[in-house]
Amino acid sequence: MTDTRPIEDVATVVGRLRSAHGTGITRPLSWRLAQLEAMGRLLDENGPELEEALRADMGRPGIESFIAEISFVRAELAHTRRHLARWLRPQRVPVPAVAMPATARTVLEPLGVVLVMAPWNYPLLLCLSPMLGALAAGNCVVLKPSELAPAMSAALARLIPRYLDERAVAVVEGDSSVAAELLEQRFDSIFYTGNGRVGRLVLEAAARHLTPVTLELGGKSPAYVDDTVDLRAVARRLAWSKYINAGQTCVAPDYVLATPAVADLLVERLAEAVRDLYGPDPATSADYGRVINNQHFDRLVGMLAEETPAVGGESDRASRYIAPTVLADAGRDSAAMREEIFGPILPVVRVAGLEDAIQFVAARDKPLALYVYTEDRAARRQWLRRTSSGGIVFDASIVHLAVPGLPFGGVGASGTGSYHGERSVTVFSHRKAVLVKPLRPETLAPLMPPFTPRRAALIRRLLRR
Repeated sequence: MTDTRPIEDVATVVGRLRSAHGTGITRPLSWRLAQLEAMGRLLDENGPELEEALRADMGRPGIESFIAEISFVRAELAHTRRHLARWLRPQRVPVPAVAMPATARTVLEPLGVVLVMAPWNYPLLLCLSPMLGALAAGNCVVLKPSELAPAMSAALARLIPRYLDERAVAVVEGDSSVAAELLEQRFDSIFYTGNGRVGRLVLEAAARHLTPVTLELGGKSPAYVDDTVDLRAVARRLAWSKYINAGQTCVAPDYVLATPAVADLLVERLAEAVRDLYGPDPATSADYGRVINNQHFDRLVGMLAEETPAVGGESDRASRYIAPTVLADAGRDSAAMREEIFGPILPVVRVAGLEDAIQFVAARDKPLALYVYTEDRAARRQWLRRTSSGGIVFDASIVHLAVPGLPFGGVGASGTGSYHGERSVTVFSHRKAVLVKPLRPETLAPLMPPFTPRRAALIRRLLRR
């Protein structure tokens, strides 16, 4: 849907939430836990409706939506509710002798009014997951769902006011013009998930207000496979993690690096894995999704124009279907290797060996995720020490998102900042320093003028300790 409301309406929403935050209603732990509990009820009581909205937007099977979105948010809610009181406790800090007697601690305080801008590929998860962290931290939230997932946007706009505190949470629907209006407002934090091009626009807008920004972007997340692993098992994990949501996942393996001998066998195993997961004709599989819209469909088909797929390659624009596809010998400068694919196309790039693969990854933008399939411990150490990525996973792909204790985020071009678990609270908080020093006894006098030679010598001895 397109929102044609004037900018004053957006400003009014932000102003209303800012006033509500100023009253302190979001600060009590009881209020925060109540919002998390209500969000859980929203999911439990509306699961079929949410799955149907995701099917309408993404062509995705309901069970896949439950696994990848609903169950993920439910698990994160449970984890946060269980640990929130401990995360919010003040932390004592040692006081050096020069400042004694005194006590020091840090306390988390909410930033204020947070803007969450979500993408279309996981339109429930990537709305609610950052929002639950912002509410747990005691903030008010303006949520901007993606207009490219209109069924989910409408569902959230209808359901969130029924469950969450309307004084502190608002859903603003609309297209890019509405997003631009929101970015004209002053927020205390902006959380954006999406592509780097829009991420730069968000940063530029935030800079006008010196607003802190968390960017969860993407990039080409590589996988490396060597000859020490069971290629049949690796192929199943790669195929599952690549073709879930028709490849429209920011941490999906974007391409595979392997030596020629491994690559030949791996392509055969990938063909088997696709048949095992989606049958002989994935177009008829109830378990395989579709590309979000014609624009992205055309972009992906354009990547295939110069390729001869070893697996898949079939497409149908009317249904926005692109088969799970493997490119057996992708060129390093081919169309599929020049940009993030974000679709069901998996290039296999041949490398001379471990050193060539590491240099290939290190020479490019830092990826959001790096997947290394090897049983060689020395090779694992090389990847860990010589590459930089938002996260690294050995012998699996994408499952690190399900570990609440691991911060999720990018580095460099793949993003800035991280969330999940405790980090979802701290990213939306300010850790304030608090020092309490009694007026008596007066221990600061030796540091004050006049600085006689004797006092100067005493100060030098004291501060060298």
